[in-house]
Order: sequence, then C-alpha cells, then structure tokens
Amino acid sequence: MDLKIFDVEHGACALLTCDDGTRLMIDCGHNVTTNWKPGSYLLNQNIAQLEMLAVTNYDEDHVSGIIDLLEKVNVRWLMRNKSVSSGAIRQLKSEDGMGRGIEKLVYAIENIFTGDGTIPQPPFSGLTRKVFWNTPQDFDDENNLSVALHLKCHNVGILFPGDLEKKGWLKLLERDDFKSMLRDTHVLVASHHGRESGCCEEIFAYTSPFYIVISDKGYAHESQETLDFYRRFTRGGPFRNERERHILTTRNDGTIGFSLNTNNWTPY
Repeated sequence: MDLKIFDVEHGACALLTCDDGTRLMIDCGHNVTTNWKPGSYLLNQNIAQLEMLAVTNYDEDHVSGIIDLLEKVNVRWLMRNKSVSSGAIRQLKSEDGMGRGIEKLVYAIENIFTGDGTIPQPPFSGLTRKVFWNTPQDFDDENNLSVALHLKCHNVGILFPGDLEKKGWLKLLERDDFKSMLRDTHVLVASHHGRESGCCEEIFAYTSPFYIVISDKGYAHESQETLDFYRRFTRGGPFRNERERHILTTRNDGTIGFSLNTNNWTPY
C-alpha cells in the first residue's frame, strides 16, 4: 500500500493506492506554480480510473484540480459531507464567490454522482475507513463542516481532517468513537494547512502521532507559526536521510510518501 501527499502548495491532494490496485484520492487541489494537476498526473502514470475521490472541505484549494481530474480519469465514487446539500454549498460560497473548482464539484454532485448509493463501494484491500463530520445544525462555515477522514492502512492510522477549526474539533470530541479513532492515529495531516485556527490542543489527550504533515507553501497565512505547537505532541521518527523528524511539510519536502504493509511502514 502506498500513500502520496502531493505538493499542491497551500492546497490539498493525496493518493492512496491499496494492495489490490484500487485507488482513493483525498482532495484534488493543484500546484499553481508548477501547473501540476491530479488528472494529468494520473494519466501520465497510465491510471485511467479512481475508485473514489474524497473531498474533505468545500473550499477552492481542496478542489481546484477537479476539472482536470474529471476530464482525464473515470471517478466512480465521491465521498463528502453529505449533510451539506449542493444548494447549501452555493449558499456557503455566496459571500466570497464560487471558484471554478467548487462550481464543478456542485455540478458533479447534481449530475454525475447521483447514483453513488446504487454502485457497490470498492473493497480497498488492506484499508479501513472511518468518516466523521459536523452538520449544518451546528455550524454554518465550510471549515467546521470539513470531513475528518481516518484511513487505517494495515496497522497504521492516518487522519485527514480537512480545515477543521477548534470549535469543530471540540464538537467531534463529544463522540466516543471519534476519541477512539484518535487513539489509533499515527500520522496527522495538520488541519487548515497548519494555520493556528486549525490547532486544537484537546485532541492530543487522545493521540500522539509520529508525524504531523503540513500541506503548505512559502510563508503564508501563519502556517509556519504552529510548528513548535505541533512538535510538542509528536513522537517523531526517521525520514529520508534524517534520523528523526516530527514535522513534514510539502513546502520543504515536496511530495511526501508512506509505504505501508502488514509488517512495517516507512515514510519517504
């Protein structure tokens, strides 16, 4: 099993390839500087199908590459916070405007992925998924309606929390199954690209990950001001030629990978 967290600057895109060759993409941002796009990347790798696309947040930087993606490959399933309707997404974006990626996502929800409930979900050999989200009854902002997606890759738990902010974290912490999931997390992708608004010290009463991964670019939105905060709660481990790292960033490390099998796991 292989996980790649791509360098899409201040955005999000990752790809998990399971033991049986099925693939799950988590978000589909693109790199503005290099023009790297997820669909073109997959096509260049001779990958014509994604079994599932998971969208963790309804902001443009999480879906800016979706037009390219849907043009280049067949996406069978869309996973998202379904308590938020397409109309509600339009309403959420009415204040700041809807980018082309979000516009395409809304179109896809209404016209492409209408039969998800009738299509069998892929097996994703070796993978267990858990999904958590808040609802519009509790929050009316995109960030706290993010999906917290937990991937158990053999024995390794990896958590993608979208852009959850502290209030959203605290609401989910009211759930015992969410706390249990945190105890089973070895890698945490920092919420909101490492911004202080995504930090929630209370979750670390239940988890002590080996690594925090931050998907970001050069200094922006105070995403680097939280490095000391996160380092306090990580166990650390080897990374590439270094004996011990705690914080991994796409800004410094480029695409970050994890090789995962039944016996061991290795970041690269």
